[in-house]
Order: sequence, then structure tokens, then C-alpha cells
Amino acid sequence: MRRVHLHLRRSRRTQKTLNRTPRKLFDHLFRVLGPQGWWPGEGPLEIAIGAILTQNTNWKNVERAIQNLKAEGLLDLERLLRIPQERLETLIRPAGYFRVKARRLRSFLRWLQAQGGFEPLQRRPLSEVRDAFLQVEGIGPETADSILLYALGRPVFVIDAYTRRILNRHGIEPGKTYEDYRRWFESQLPRDPQLFNEFHALLVEIGKRYCRRNPLCDRCPVKEVWGPPTGLENPVTKDT
Repeated sequence: MRRVHLHLRRSRRTQKTLNRTPRKLFDHLFRVLGPQGWWPGEGPLEIAIGAILTQNTNWKNVERAIQNLKAEGLLDLERLLRIPQERLETLIRPAGYFRVKARRLRSFLRWLQAQGGFEPLQRRPLSEVRDAFLQVEGIGPETADSILLYALGRPVFVIDAYTRRILNRHGIEPGKTYEDYRRWFESQLPRDPQLFNEFHALLVEIGKRYCRRNPLCDRCPVKEVWGPPTGLENPVTKDT
């Protein structure tokens, strides 16, 4: 009898693990939180600029920097490349690390100009464009994938710190690298850029609201699908 009970407990644990699929989580979060309307930005250039400026800062700071560019009529590839580097640094200063980001932004814009803008990139194979992005100074996998998904509408899943944290706290560790996490999502979901767009935005919202450094696990809708987190010793149950 003990062996039977032990087998049943193991089966339930295995079933719970099997149910921790990305599609189940997406469907539930979409029902609970609704569409997120991402990415904030008017057109692919503004989105790409935002993806670069948001490195190591919060979105409110990025919005201030982009507003500065808009006020000067500079959300244009050719105009941005014509202004002095010092002027660009001043305008994007609210985003932090402004000298580094100005250099990275200019490198990307020069590369984009050499490609003929965004339109030709739509016709090239996804893997080829992604590899090319990753050769540009300061463009890592998360930034590249954000531009590909949100600016170009290509089906690539964006992995960020929130996504890793949510998965790891629920006992899901696809591997050690960014690519391991990206493949985990992409291998189990339809290659639909709209789905990837919404899912990433929903995970960011979960990270901001609930899966914080001091998490609010009892309020988090993830537990309703994936169960309580397994990667926390003392989940916080109230806002502190």
C-alpha cells in the first residue's frame, strides 16, 4: 500500500510539472490581465531606439529621452545621424549611461542606414537578420530580439530578467543561457509574433506586480496555473 501511495504522489508531481507549459500560462494570464498594448512606440525606428535606451534603466527614463528626441524632430534616421555626438548624448541623458548609449545608438543607426532601413530586413531570413543585429556594437540577444519582435514583427521570443525569475521560481530551468530559455518558449508555442508580443508583455507585468525581489506570491495569477513557486524558501504574502 505504501508503494501505491508513493507512486500516486510521484505521478501527481510529474503531472503538475507536465502542466507547466507556456501555452497554459499565456491563456490564463491573457484572460486575467488582458492585452497589454506593447511595445510603446510609434513606428519601428522609435521602437528600436527604445529597445537600445532601455538597457539598464526603467521605461519612464526612456520615455523622457525619446520625448527629447521628438521635441527636436529627430525621430528620423538621417537627422539623427547628422547631429553631433555631444548633442545626442544630451538629448538621451535621462536614459542613463548616455555616452555609452549614444555610441551604441549611432552604431545601430549607421548599420541600419547601410541596410537601406527596416523594409529590406523584412525580406531577409530571420536567423540572418538576428545574426547581423548581434554583430552591432551594444546589441545583445534581448535587445536584438526586442527589435525583431516589436519593430519588425518577426516571431522571436524575448527573454528578460522577469521571465527568467518567473520560470526559475517555479522550478523551470531550461538551461544556463539566454538561448536555452528562448528555445524553451519557441519550441512549445506557435510561431506567432502577436502571441510572442502579448506573452512577453504579460510576463513583464507579472514581474512588476507580483514576482518582485520580495514577491507577492499569494496574489500572483501564475500560481493558479503552475502552482506555488518551488524556488522560494519564504514567499512574501503581503506588500512590504
